[in-house]
Amino acid sequence: MNEFDEIRPYEASEMKQAFEDLLSDRQFQMVLKGFVPWLPQRMRNGLLRLAFTGVKTPLDFQKRFMKPVVRYIIHKHTDGTKFDDRQLPRDKSLRYTFISNHRDIVLDSAFLDLMLVNNGYPTTVEIGIGDNLLIYPWIKRLVRMNKAFTVRRGLTAHEMMRSSQLMSRYIHYAVTKKKENIWIAQREGRAKDSDDRTQESVLKMLAMGGALTELCIVPLTISYEYDPCDYLKAQEFQQKRDNPSFKKSRQDDLDNMKTGIFGYKGRVAYYCGEPVNEWIDELPTTSKNDFFSALSHRIDQEIHRHYTLYPCNYIALDTLNGNSEFADYYTDKDKQQFEKYLAGQLAKITIPNKDEAFLRERLYTMYANPLRNHLAAL
Repeated sequence: MNEFDEIRPYEASEMKQAFEDLLSDRQFQMVLKGFVPWLPQRMRNGLLRLAFTGVKTPLDFQKRFMKPVVRYIIHKHTDGTKFDDRQLPRDKSLRYTFISNHRDIVLDSAFLDLMLVNNGYPTTVEIGIGDNLLIYPWIKRLVRMNKAFTVRRGLTAHEMMRSSQLMSRYIHYAVTKKKENIWIAQREGRAKDSDDRTQESVLKMLAMGGALTELCIVPLTISYEYDPCDYLKAQEFQQKRDNPSFKKSRQDDLDNMKTGIFGYKGRVAYYCGEPVNEWIDELPTTSKNDFFSALSHRIDQEIHRHYTLYPCNYIALDTLNGNSEFADYYTDKDKQQFEKYLAGQLAKITIPNKDEAFLRERLYTMYANPLRNHLAAL
C-alpha cells in the first residue's frame, strides 16, 4: 500500500487514530459546537466516542455515522429518491466503477452509498475528491475516513501525468484487489449549465493503470428536480462574463458545498445504465483517439437517455424556444411554481451590476439542457 499512501483512504488499522485526531482538532470542535452549542466539549467527545464503539473500517464508519446523516438530508431536503439498477447483473458481489454526471460536490456519491446499502450491495463506493476542497486538516481526515481518495488539482503538466498514473493504478487496485466500488465524475468539476459531457481525459486516465474492462464501468445518470446551487452557478457565469480572469475562492467552494447539502432538491433519481463491458468491443480500434472519442460519446448517450425529466425541464425549454411544444408535460400550476422558484433563486444573487435577464437565461438553460440532450440521445 505504500505506493498509494499519499492519496488513498484510511485503512482499518488507521481508523481509531484518525478518529482521535479528528476529535482533537480545534476547527472540528468549532463545527461540532455549532450543531450542539448547549453540550460541553467533554460531553460531545464522550458521546462520539461511545458511538464510535465497534467501528473498525471505513464502511463501518459510513453505516454508523454517515448513513443516518444522509437519510436525514433526504427526508429534510428532498421529495424522495429513486434508484434503478435493473441493467446491472443480478450478482451483487461484483464491483463497479460508476461514471456519472455531476450535480453535487458531496451528495452525488453519498446518495449512491445509501442506495447501494439499501438495495443489498455488500459495500459502498470509494470516491475521488479534489484536494482544492480539502482546505482544513479535519476535512481531509473526515473524507479519508469516509472512503475518499485524493485527486490533486492545479498541477504542472509533468505533475499531472504522474498524478494521473498513480490515481489510475490505485483505482484498478481498489476494484480488483480491495474489491471496492468506485465513483468518479465524468469530468473535472460540475457542468455549470447541466450540459453533461464525458471528458476523454478521464477515460484515458482510467486506462493508464490497466484494461478498462477490469473496472466494470457503469454509466450512471443523476437527475435532480431542482439544483440548490443553480443561482450560484448563474452568478459565476456573470462574474466570468464580466471578468474573464475571475476564479472562485476557497470560501466559494465551501459555500457551494453547504448550499448543495442543505438546499432543496425536489425529487432525485439515479439510473444505472448498461455496463460498458457489454458493448466496448463494438467501438472502433483504428486509433486510440478514435476509441476514446467513441467511448465518451457512448457513455454520454447512456447518461442522457436515462435522465429522469421533470416539469421544470420542459417548461425551461419551451420558455427558451418561445413556444409550447412540450405543454403536455406540465400544467399551469407547474409553470407558476417554477417561476416562483426561479424568482426566489434570483433574489439570492447580490453581486454588483446584477444582470437579471442574463442570469434568468442561464437558469433556464441549466434546466433545459438535460431535456435537449435526452431528446438528442433518443
